[in-house]
Amino acid sequence: MAHAVSSLASLTLFSRQRLQRRKFAQPHSRKYWTNSRYFSSPGGSKGLRAVGSSETGRYDAVSEITERESQPSSYAWPDNEKRPRVCILGGGFGGLYTALRLESLDWPDGNKPQVVLVDQCERFVFKPLLYELLSGEVDEWEVAPRFSDLLSNTDVQFFKDRVQSLHPSDHFQMDGAAMSHAAGTVHLESGLLIEYDWLVLALGAEAKLDVVPGAMEYALPFSTLEDAHRVDKKLRALERKYFGMDSPIRVAIVGCGYSGVELAATIAERLQGRGIVQAINVERTILPNAPPGNRESALKVLSSRNVQLLLGYFVRCVRREIRVGTSPEFTNDEAVHDILEAHNCERFILELQPAERGLESQLVEADLVLWTVGSKPLLSQLEPSDEPIDLPLNGRGQAETDETLRVKGHPRIFAVGDASAVRDRSGKLLPDTAQVAFQQADFAGWNLWAAINGRPLLPFRFQNLGEMMTLGRYDAAISPSFIEGLTLEGPVGHTARKLAYLIRLPTDEHRLKVGISWLTKTAVESTALLQNTITKMLS
Repeated sequence: MAHAVSSLASLTLFSRQRLQRRKFAQPHSRKYWTNSRYFSSPGGSKGLRAVGSSETGRYDAVSEITERESQPSSYAWPDNEKRPRVCILGGGFGGLYTALRLESLDWPDGNKPQVVLVDQCERFVFKPLLYELLSGEVDEWEVAPRFSDLLSNTDVQFFKDRVQSLHPSDHFQMDGAAMSHAAGTVHLESGLLIEYDWLVLALGAEAKLDVVPGAMEYALPFSTLEDAHRVDKKLRALERKYFGMDSPIRVAIVGCGYSGVELAATIAERLQGRGIVQAINVERTILPNAPPGNRESALKVLSSRNVQLLLGYFVRCVRREIRVGTSPEFTNDEAVHDILEAHNCERFILELQPAERGLESQLVEADLVLWTVGSKPLLSQLEPSDEPIDLPLNGRGQAETDETLRVKGHPRIFAVGDASAVRDRSGKLLPDTAQVAFQQADFAGWNLWAAINGRPLLPFRFQNLGEMMTLGRYDAAISPSFIEGLTLEGPVGHTARKLAYLIRLPTDEHRLKVGISWLTKTAVESTALLQNTITKMLS
């Protein structure tokens, strides 16, 4: 009875607020990956269409709900309330690895939770290896496998959908051990309602481009698979455009943290003598928070590839200029249009303002502007316009958590990754890095197991294992924390970094496939290098 009242209240609240909610992202078609047998709706199955095969017991199909037909539909958990219901929002390092951690634990009979993972993309992205897509060192499937493949041997259900709003109720006279009532409802943009007993917030963050005029219109971020494809496509277009010409390709990169430096090194290596890469940073040094060994290795590589460092500047604005080339010797020839088109030049102008005295303002011209400064968590964008989410968020929009990774005031909600504001023992916020998310996922999975089974929860303690960065196809820098002053660089650092990330890939099956692929590529490259060396010696 209590469950029915809770569901009815959730549906009523959803109907009243549906037209007033703020969108999670830009409007898109209402599509999600799901299995039609897991839905129940007050109006029956009207408005739900699924096409696909159920050979594996699941539908890899797209269900569509039109605006006219859309009605709130509740996700029907396979075992309803017989087993705990865990909903994980976000399929990044924090979300996916928490789901896999839950699968790997030993559960008492009847207590293994039902798990649903929701993400707006169909692929998991191993972000530290995105730079290798630009250099051509890895294939897309290696660093961005499909969730359906990663979860095929698990009981985790995956929905490709966007989160629209949250309505937690675990703060209303409830505790973490009580399992008789739902702890809240998640509303997705497809119209689906997911009632849960436990919730994991792992929505991540997106690039923050709205701080400088023109950045959102003319600069490209580099944090998602789509971003990597856009940057690669733009570089290919510029390489074709400037092929055989004396004019170099100009690339401006804003920010000299890890992402900016890795991009600068990778793109400079790719363009070689055909391009000019300029890296802009408000600090007077690159990688201000990195170990000295990593910073020195990066400076050496960037200098060898003629990357221009503009340090001590912030970008005031970004604007576009289109210059139309003319050629007086051509007048009415048929090729005039093509020639003028080839001389047309779209350039972006970055106005740089000095961040301290002693420097002068500068104008930087670029064919491509890449933005690596700042991010904004997606959690704060879920708030309805009339009633904010009853979650404690900090100024950045991250959920404040206690030391067990539970959101303060919400015993049934955990937050990990960029969605969480976790502090170390000194009270300092932990950085938004993959390493932090890895470790949080392990603790979140264990603490969910403990909470469900009535055991004490463990406090999260971050252990800094060191820092790694790529500097090109055969260059990298690694500074392990357990050996002070040691930095592995060059080919040795490159090999060690790839091995470390190979171990961190999501599943054993995917690790095996990627390991074989990388080993094969290495063998082919080594054979080709040996043949070239022998040919040169003989000639």
